[in-house]
Amino acid sequence: MPDTRDRGVADGDARTTGGVVEVATLAPIPNAIPLLVPTGIVTGPITDPAELQDWADRLAATAGGPVAVDAERASGFRYGSRAYLVQLRRPDLGTALVDPIPLVDLSVLDLPLADSEWVLHAANQDLPCLAEIGIRPRTLFDTELAGRLAGLPRVGLGPLVEQVLGLHLRKGHGAADWSTRPLPHDWLVYAALDVEVLIELRDAMEAELRRQGKLDWALQEFAAIVDAPPAPPRIDPWRRTSGMHRITDRRTLAVIRELWTTRDSVARRRDVAPHRILPDSAIIAAATAKPSTIGALTALAVFSGRMQRRNAELWLSAIGRALTLPADELPVIRPSGDGPPAPAKWASRDPAAAARLQAARVGLAELSERIGTPVENLLSPDIARRLLWSPPEDSGEGVAAALATRGARPWQIELTAPILAAALDAGIPGQVTHQ
Repeated sequence: MPDTRDRGVADGDARTTGGVVEVATLAPIPNAIPLLVPTGIVTGPITDPAELQDWADRLAATAGGPVAVDAERASGFRYGSRAYLVQLRRPDLGTALVDPIPLVDLSVLDLPLADSEWVLHAANQDLPCLAEIGIRPRTLFDTELAGRLAGLPRVGLGPLVEQVLGLHLRKGHGAADWSTRPLPHDWLVYAALDVEVLIELRDAMEAELRRQGKLDWALQEFAAIVDAPPAPPRIDPWRRTSGMHRITDRRTLAVIRELWTTRDSVARRRDVAPHRILPDSAIIAAATAKPSTIGALTALAVFSGRMQRRNAELWLSAIGRALTLPADELPVIRPSGDGPPAPAKWASRDPAAAARLQAARVGLAELSERIGTPVENLLSPDIARRLLWSPPEDSGEGVAAALATRGARPWQIELTAPILAAALDAGIPGQVTHQ
């Protein structure tokens, strides 16, 4: 395969005016070259502990450099988001396709990988499932996040590789059921290609970020990903049932909760994605209708299928438990949280806060346009809203301190603190604070 490292965004030009980065439009590369098969040695799928140990020994024996890492899951088919295939590539060693199902634990790779920078695309999607099987990065480079910071319009792996490297990745199996065994040959080719040029992409994106004056921003973001603790369990996950926004009755909410909990228990036991056990639309329909007999339940269109008729007694029991709950055990319509209300309610709850929010939105949007980085990457929307709803007493240094306390990175604070401080001043007349 020809060396394409210097092809990507060479025409992209970054300029700095008054201390603010300005990014020129990046020209796409015409006539992308199809990348149909991986190059070099592809080992695997590795299913034997001795073979895995051999690959770990090879990693440890030679000083390498970056290692491309990816994982394939079966989220739409299985319960949870475990890894069903792990891909590793280091140019001098080739590519390893590792099957974590028979191996269970890949921690034998953790120390050999510890001194290497991991190169991933959309790292936050893969790191939790990789940690579950015993491997975690100490440093990383996220090519998807790099693309966002650089202001590229399409940051999926395929479009990014095509625009930056001039290569067309073979795609098509990303949403497949990776718990399938044996894995088809075409799927293994697809998996190997996902890491084939990640390191080349990393090098090109590093060069582009350096040209734009954003490399330090990216390094701070990558370090924050590595240092982030595991996400805490979601409170009341049943409230994410699709269609919940239409429900305003506590008894109906109780039915939704009971059906969701029953479905989750069945899905976990069977290791099947919950929506394949009972779709959200069925939960909402049953909760709204509140049938009291199996006949009434199966008369609902979403319960007329063979699977739902077979499990009708299970679902009816769940509905019955919810319908007999004492009133004081019913879920509240809107649980109180520790954050601000939805932005749409700010104007009625606190007009001054709404003015601050509007001023901040305008300022951050202008900054985003000027430097070519999406607003959501400039600062977490949750951090911004919390600060604007409950502002610090000092709208000068207090803003920077509050941002740092909430987890904003130094580059974000430097860019956004002046905008947020100015927005706080915009809400001063008749200001109501929520300390």
